[in-house]
Formats: sequence, C-alpha cells, structure tokens
Amino acid sequence: MQGSSLRFYMHENQKHRGMLLYEWLLEQAKQRGIHGGSAFRAIAGFGRHGVLQEQHFFELAGELTVLVEFIVSDQQGDELLRIVHEDGAHLFYARFPAEFGVIDEVDRAN
Repeated sequence: MQGSSLRFYMHENQKHRGMLLYEWLLEQAKQRGIHGGSAFRAIAGFGRHGVLQEQHFFELAGELTVLVEFIVSDQQGDELLRIVHEDGAHLFYARFPAEFGVIDEVDRAN
C-alpha cells in the first residue's frame, strides 16, 4: 500500500487539553480508526532555538523531545493533520511518502 509516514515532534512534558500532548495525539488517532502509532523519547537533541537537551541518569523527565509516528493512508494523514490544526495543538510535523504492508507467515505446509 502507498501512504505516508506522519511524524509529530513535541517536548515530553508538553500538555494539551489537560493531558500529555503525545497521549492526546495517540488517543485522537485511535478514535479515528488509525491502526497504530508509537511514541519515542529522545536521549538528546536540539530544536529550532538551538538549545541542546540531554538526559542524565539523575534527571527527571521534562524537556527532551518525543516523536510520535503513524504510518497511514494519505486520507488518514490529512484527517489527523486537520484535527491537530483545528484543535490548536502546537506541534511540528514531518510527512514522508511511505510504502507499507503486512508480511504474513510463510505457508508451513511446504
């Protein structure tokens, strides 16, 4: 199948509508029938302001980036971007063409 890899970037402690933004985003996708999404936490990075953030063993969570990724049809991607925009969530995103599918188990009878 053809579609998109849709990625959203945010701070791990960023909130929207009283919940963590990455949790809100995953919930919005789930409610709209998107079959999966994942949140990944960075160990280091910097954003448009050039401030380097790093996780140290003794630090608490807070300012590092979380990446939330969905592999979706173009229609689902358009819908999710529309929802985020209309709800006023402050997010940076990237969208890439993607080919995706499911590889089934090999027929074990052969």
